[in-house]
Amino acid sequence: MPIHFTALATETVRRLQAGGADANHMAPERHIAQGSGNPCRHCLSMIPEGAPMLVLAHRPFPVMQPYAECGPIFLCAEDCRQGGGADLPAMLASPDYIIRGYGHDDRIVYGTGAVVPTDRLIAEAEARLDDPRIAYLHVRSARNNCYQCRIDRA
Repeated sequence: MPIHFTALATETVRRLQAGGADANHMAPERHIAQGSGNPCRHCLSMIPEGAPMLVLAHRPFPVMQPYAECGPIFLCAEDCRQGGGADLPAMLASPDYIIRGYGHDDRIVYGTGAVVPTDRLIAEAEARLDDPRIAYLHVRSARNNCYQCRIDRA
């Protein structure tokens, strides 16, 4: 089954880059990227060291409900082109990630979450999306559970 790595919507990102409120109703914090571990959830690339970046709270769910987790993410502070597609995004550079399935009700489908080696991410995502109970997957940091991106059926 073909998959698609899905980035944050450009409209949402432009609002945040302009100082709009995040999921915690606060303006994004502005920082300068240090090191090489700052993944932008819009272009799905690493924010270059020394580049301006935003740190903000994001809730990757359409409505509030018990499973609608909120956590910190990074974005390029300047306009960047939306990433995504069938190929593994450049920002997924850690050795492994959590993938977790969500149903059409945007709630966790129990038994679908696992820590997966990055080189197995596409195959594991394809296998999980064969399950009709799963509407989409989240990719999350295996170390801190931070939201990285979404995986949908292509």
